[in-house]
Amino acid sequence: MKGRALSINMVLGMLALLLCCAPAAGAEEGVTIKIATLAPDGSSWMKTLNTINTEVMEKTNDQVRFKIYAGGVLGDEKDMLRKMQIGQIHGAGLTSAGLSVLFKEIDVIHLPFFYQDYGEVDYVLKKMGPFFRKGFEDHGYVLLGWSEAGFVYMMSTTPISNISELKKAKVWIWHESPLAKAIFDEVGVAAIPLALPDVLVGLQTGLVEVVYAPPTGAISLQWHTRVKYITDVPLSYIGGGLVVRKNIFKKLPVSTQKVVIEIFQRHLDKLKTITRNENKEALQVMQKRGATLVTPPKDQVAEFKRLSDTAMARLIGHDFSHKVVDEVTAHLETYRKARK
Repeated sequence: MKGRALSINMVLGMLALLLCCAPAAGAEEGVTIKIATLAPDGSSWMKTLNTINTEVMEKTNDQVRFKIYAGGVLGDEKDMLRKMQIGQIHGAGLTSAGLSVLFKEIDVIHLPFFYQDYGEVDYVLKKMGPFFRKGFEDHGYVLLGWSEAGFVYMMSTTPISNISELKKAKVWIWHESPLAKAIFDEVGVAAIPLALPDVLVGLQTGLVEVVYAPPTGAISLQWHTRVKYITDVPLSYIGGGLVVRKNIFKKLPVSTQKVVIEIFQRHLDKLKTITRNENKEALQVMQKRGATLVTPPKDQVAEFKRLSDTAMARLIGHDFSHKVVDEVTAHLETYRKARK
């Protein structure tokens, strides 16, 4: 009996020693970071993410890799955010609307009628970048890099050239966009909330008649197969970025973190150029397929901007701070003066 007890104790001791000396789980096979995106397979966004993943694995000797869930298979941005919070996934590619849930000051990026061109957008993001990155980190996330969807246009199954026509139409609203809700409330539009994956069915069934998106977004989501008109007024800029949970990313060695961020920033900068060219091409494709450009009268554009400014004034100080709006406005003024 004593011999048997000694033998058992020896086995247990050896197991304990092995467990203590064993490498951390996943150390040999590397770290897999799970990220989700609404971008469909085959899109430039997904091609870029796959290229990034390949280079990350190469540069880290296969110690870091990404498992990518594309095409909204994990749900809308709201679902992705919830799954990040509970640890089901570690990161996500989000529009600025989704990013603002993590750090509300991001909303200042896509104020309606705020930017005149992409040069202004790039200048503001360069100036505000460190502030935004710190804001994400303070809220538990690391921004791996910026991207964008581009400027948003209103698209519809019936022509929309003035506010009166907009009020009569069935207008879709993305339930994750408080800015859109504030504007539609100010205009007097009873918008219909739908998750992004449900909008196409809404267009097909007539549940909604008016949607809004960058041209490439309309094509990748197949909305262009249903809309017949494009209101030729860029409404707002929609930025985007890829974030990962800080507690996951900071487990990587500092040198590895720097490598990953550098790779993401470099490729996502290239993606912005690709996206901008694709948005131009997408507008042309939609017109070739029969979509008609509708140019609203200048007074209607001015009135829509006035209503938008009124709505935004109510959000400043609540959804984002006066200080950040003032800072971004100052950067824009500096940029515009330098160009004169």
